[in-house]
Amino acid sequence: MKAEPLEAGATSKGLTPKQGVNRGLSIMDFILRIFATIGTLGSAIVMGTTSQTLPFFTQFVQFSAQYSDLPTFTLFVIANSIVCGYLVIISLPLSVFHIIRGAAINGRIILVIFDTVMLTLLTAGASAAAAIVYLAHNGNASANWSAICQQFDSFCERISESLIGSFGAIVVLMLLIVTSAVAISRR
Repeated sequence: MKAEPLEAGATSKGLTPKQGVNRGLSIMDFILRIFATIGTLGSAIVMGTTSQTLPFFTQFVQFSAQYSDLPTFTLFVIANSIVCGYLVIISLPLSVFHIIRGAAINGRIILVIFDTVMLTLLTAGASAAAAIVYLAHNGNASANWSAICQQFDSFCERISESLIGSFGAIVVLMLLIVTSAVAISRR
């Protein structure tokens, strides 16, 4: 067997350098989507299971704090759940399709549109929840709202942790939009 020389611009797998870069972008896109899925799923689970009960005077009178007490936290859980569902049901399969078949540009355009919508939804939910978390930690003297995190420390720790995962997913979705835009422009 003789080794045949490669033509200019071809690689050993039969891909041109441009196709190799596009495949690399598709693999990076898939990995980022997995990170975004983990961030949104983790945030929804942590916030959705957050509650703390404190006894007051006796065992029969207790104060309780749950995520469902505040509609903003409910919006946060719903937004993270919707984005996680989108990532699992639509986004990851399309991303696998782009790894296998790199020339599909319509799928990339669909992903950019849906990623932008999901980024907006996730940012709205996370920002609203961040405002409430700020009030829980610091209160507002002008409105006569006292900080509750001195009493409900475990509750405040968990809601703050869930915000970290959600804002991490926001950053990843921004990177995904840029990655998809670069992949579309390379076509």
